[in-house]
Order: sequence, then C-alpha cells, then structure tokens
Amino acid sequence: VQLVESGGGLVLEGASLRLSCAASGLTFSNYGMGWFRQAPGKEREFVAAFSKSGGMTFYASSVKGRFTISRDNAKNMVYLQMNSLKPEDTAVYLCAAQFGGSFLYTLSEYDYWGQGTQVTVSS
Repeated sequence: VQLVESGGGLVLEGASLRLSCAASGLTFSNYGMGWFRQAPGKEREFVAAFSKSGGMTFYASSVKGRFTISRDNAKNMVYLQMNSLKPEDTAVYLCAAQFGGSFLYTLSEYDYWGQGTQVTVSS
C-alpha cells in the first residue's frame, strides 16, 4: 500500500492550498481516509476525514469552515482544500487510510500512512 501526498508549499497568511493524496495497493472504497498534521515539537493531530462511502465528513474544530476534504473513489484520490490559512496551520500534513473507517478521529486506528507534505504559512 502506498499513500503519496503532494501540494504543500510556502504561502502567506490568508492564502489557499490544495493537498492531494494518491492511494495505491488497496481497495480504496473499503477505507475511510483522513488527514492529520504534525507541527515541530507537537503531537500528530486529526485534521479531517471522509467516510469510506463518501457520505460523511469530519473536521477538527480548528479547521472547520476553512478546510474541505473530498475524495474521488474512481481515481483513488483524497484532497484537502485549505482556505484562509493561518501561521498556526504550519505543519507536515499526512494522509492516512483506515479499513472500515469506524474510528476516523483516532490516530492509532489508521492502517496506512503517507510520508507527508510540508505546509508553511508565513504571516
């Protein structure tokens, strides 16, 4: 299984970025998909998730209203549209897959992880 993130970069406060995660080696529609982030010296934290069926989305309170998660089961892709970025959004963003997707908020329940993509927001 491979999860490969892309789309990170250095942007100014208030800008937007769209992250992508390409999944391979798994039956994508059987997995809930999540985005997490980890800032230097901090624990990895939940950002957003999409149920395996695509019917439900979940967000951390810190990003709700600014970030939007989406998935394309035909392309085995999951996306994170990030708007109104803030310096506190600076982190490595990681894509993760969870079989069944019953515990999408729980980091330890994810089966596969990507390597991450760096997002840096400058004020």
